Amino acid sequence: MISFLFSCTSIRSLESRQQLLHCLQKCWQFSNEPMKVFNDPIHGHIELHPLLVRIVDTPQFQRLRHIKQLGGTYLVFPGASHNRFEHSVGVGYLAGSLVQALNERQPELLISKQDILCVQIAGLCHDLGHGPFSHMFDGMFIPKVRPEMNWKHETASVQMFDHLVKVNNLEPVMEKYGLSLPGDLIFIKEQIAGPLDNIASGSKWPYKGRSEEKSFLYEIVANKRNGIDVDKWDYFARDCYHLGIQNNFDYHRFLKFARVCDVKGKKHICTRDKEVGDLYDMFHTRNCLHRRAYQHKVGNIIEVMITEALVKADPHIQIRGSSGKMYKMSEAIEDMEAYTKLTDHIFEQILYSSNPELSEAQAILQNIICRQLYKCVGQTTPETQLNVSQCLKFVHFYCKNDPNKAIKIRKNQVSKLLPERFAEQLIRVYCKKTDERSLEAAKKYFVQWCMNRNFSKPQDGDVTAPELTPLKRDWQTDDDDSDEGGRGSRLPVNGERSVKTNLFNAQ
Repeated sequence: MISFLFSCTSIRSLESRQQLLHCLQKCWQFSNEPMKVFNDPIHGHIELHPLLVRIVDTPQFQRLRHIKQLGGTYLVFPGASHNRFEHSVGVGYLAGSLVQALNERQPELLISKQDILCVQIAGLCHDLGHGPFSHMFDGMFIPKVRPEMNWKHETASVQMFDHLVKVNNLEPVMEKYGLSLPGDLIFIKEQIAGPLDNIASGSKWPYKGRSEEKSFLYEIVANKRNGIDVDKWDYFARDCYHLGIQNNFDYHRFLKFARVCDVKGKKHICTRDKEVGDLYDMFHTRNCLHRRAYQHKVGNIIEVMITEALVKADPHIQIRGSSGKMYKMSEAIEDMEAYTKLTDHIFEQILYSSNPELSEAQAILQNIICRQLYKCVGQTTPETQLNVSQCLKFVHFYCKNDPNKAIKIRKNQVSKLLPERFAEQLIRVYCKKTDERSLEAAKKYFVQWCMNRNFSKPQDGDVTAPELTPLKRDWQTDDDDSDEGGRGSRLPVNGERSVKTNLFNAQ
């Protein structure tokens, strides 16, 4: 059909053919069915393609309404009541916005209707695999009950997506809207979790859903190269909105200046050189969210306590899965039918159960409800920090006078006041016992432990005990602002008093 049009119109140049193809594609993108409008507090009135609406209207996707975006943080920040559902809808919308912006700005990229739809679906479904209380489940609970597994929620997202498509018979619907199966399904799953293990080994280009000519499409939903993707854009804006924290990153400007450039034979998404400051603001916003909310000392200990309750309850909770088989919480990740039923509601299910075997788990959850939490003894910063790469090391830019040439911008070209990295490592100690004697002893031994390793003086604890002094030597004073104050050579470890770990065991 396209060849016939080219021959009839006598269009010979490659550029003219690409422009005509782009116009035809834009015409084909109109659907006879109306787009559904969602009124989102972050992005306003947004439209979703009918196929995306079909995916949203499934039990597997609706499950995300019952999983808090920030897990236990909601029990510290009253406004953080948003769920994975609205975040996923927002990411689907932003994914479509970015790929369509690239399509309109650079028709020579030959981005098809199928490409756009697949990117939108990947954005919509990227968090299908989250468990109760979001990252608490895959970051704390599963490592405790299944330490042999290297399980990630992205893996579960791919499995849940397959399950969603199968049980809701969506393959014919996808084909109706122009998707080519199974290739486009592979492309969608690769955007969520990266190269699929069974097809990536031994291949120079690890992806099978799209060729290397369209490598930039893999940088939209989950950017494995530099971390700048629409997933972050939405949760920055959404989390800041609900937490009451200022968001300094404006993704609208990135959409306006995003452009695909060739970088060593591969196509990558770049932005204007003048936008480098906006990207630093993005990483600064991420750092602020972690320091003020995600790593909040009370929110973290609440998630530790919820995890302990789930671990104690795990042998006594049964979830019906495929073919009527029963699974424990820790086993539900093996069966998507059972996993669909596992949400934040497990908290109330345990708390109000009449099963006497759940009494220990109930006691922990009751302590959370009554705010009888473990106490933070303090936190310190180790001398040796994690090896974190510079935030813009893998980001490329382009200039106004040569928009097709990718360039690098060094930090010292932007400002000498910018930080080296937007990450830090903290060591935080909590004490389960809340009596004064135990807390004082825990504080004392934590101070000594930090001294022996030349770590910074513990701060920000819930315990104030001015009578506690270091066991071996004087340390930093409160009015010493120098980085080296109080940091002598490390004390010998031989013969140093061991920390009484029994202080941290439950009564």
